[in-house]
Amino acid sequence: MSANELTDVVVVGLGPGGEYIAGTLAEAGLDVVGVESELVGGECPYWGCVPSKMMIRAQNLLAEVGRAPALAGEAVVTPDWARVAGRIRGEATDDWNDQVAADRFTAKGGRLVRGSGRLAGPRRVTVGDRTFEARRGVVLATGTRPRIPPVPGLEGTPYWTNRDAMAAKELPVSLVVLGGGAIGVELAQVFARFMCAVTVVEGQDRLLSQEEPESGELAAQVLRADGVTVLTGTRARQISHDGSKFTVRLEGEEQLLCAERLLVATGREADLTPLAVDTVGLDPAAAAVPTNGQMRAGEGLWAVGDITGRGAFTHVSMYQAEIAVRDILGRPGPAADYRALPRVTFTDPEIGAVGLTERQARERGLRVRTSVVAVASSTRGWIHGPGNEGFIKLVEDADRGVLIGATSAGPTGGEVLYGLNVAVHAEVPVDRLRHMIYTYPTFHRTVEAALGALR
Repeated sequence: MSANELTDVVVVGLGPGGEYIAGTLAEAGLDVVGVESELVGGECPYWGCVPSKMMIRAQNLLAEVGRAPALAGEAVVTPDWARVAGRIRGEATDDWNDQVAADRFTAKGGRLVRGSGRLAGPRRVTVGDRTFEARRGVVLATGTRPRIPPVPGLEGTPYWTNRDAMAAKELPVSLVVLGGGAIGVELAQVFARFMCAVTVVEGQDRLLSQEEPESGELAAQVLRADGVTVLTGTRARQISHDGSKFTVRLEGEEQLLCAERLLVATGREADLTPLAVDTVGLDPAAAAVPTNGQMRAGEGLWAVGDITGRGAFTHVSMYQAEIAVRDILGRPGPAADYRALPRVTFTDPEIGAVGLTERQARERGLRVRTSVVAVASSTRGWIHGPGNEGFIKLVEDADRGVLIGATSAGPTGGEVLYGLNVAVHAEVPVDRLRHMIYTYPTFHRTVEAALGALR
């Protein structure tokens, strides 16, 4: 039996957060082992954030050209899925990009180990027949996997997850999407605008059920305008595949849904069992790894990213990664603060949100004031014309006089969210926000109107 290989830090999982931690610690002079079983960089650059936003950029252009006749005369456009799919993958293969990321890490002094890492007790990680012992500790950053619902008949069929949708070289004629969260509605709109017949099936009473009701209503409105069939408050009861098409039977419905492809977008989940977290006293059946404000999950153990249960967002992973780096290096800094956690659903219009929803605030027993103002009522919204759907919703803690939540939906909803994010994070008094100068004519000027409408 070979002796353990000594190192300073082992990072298990080199997605955005893990890659940043491993590279930054290596640059700081530590001996770092990075363990990755798939591609260096993780879900985001290959199957998540980056390719999906390239798809969305293409469909937004299609929509704008389609609106052009109402603004500047006739316009003709031919959707070309093959060109979009080619741009997503580009000239370079995933393997090539993976190697570039790997070389970037090793150039900083890190050691890359390919394989699946498992904890083998405090500060120890096993990869294959090798065991690494970390003097400072271990960082878990293995992300999550798609949650596949236990629908009878689904297992064993060639259903899609987001990875398959991103890799599709040919556009299906028809598509059923299970799940009306961010991934489901984004991809539903993309495929619909490329002339695919799309049906979305959501078990909750509305789309984007974790956000404000107005957000779900807006998402359903714009999807239906793009020809998407939106079914809420219902679930798939049985699924079958005959070799050429899927058949979906819904709960309480006699009607059958038939489509060439089926996309499962019912959320993501962590799987802690393969990490052997029980060897360090954690529950392998838990939904997430609990961490403190410095991202510590135990003595000599840190966790960042999706597996912490703080939101499956790259920006959360990177935020947590910076905190973990500081703690590992013994540098001072503030603890993690999720009060102003931002998120954006990149539909057209974009639906951004930060902090608490009205419902969440009321459930916490807070006395709130709210307002909702349509973007189309602003001068910029009127100028924009077709495609100006959206709104600003504010949630104020009336006792403290500060915003604790906000939603920015509109043509640039994700960008307008920035100012609201600052306001919630810094707890800027609402009275002070009312007396700011808001640039005219901009979409963000709608925030001024929403502040004045708080009731």
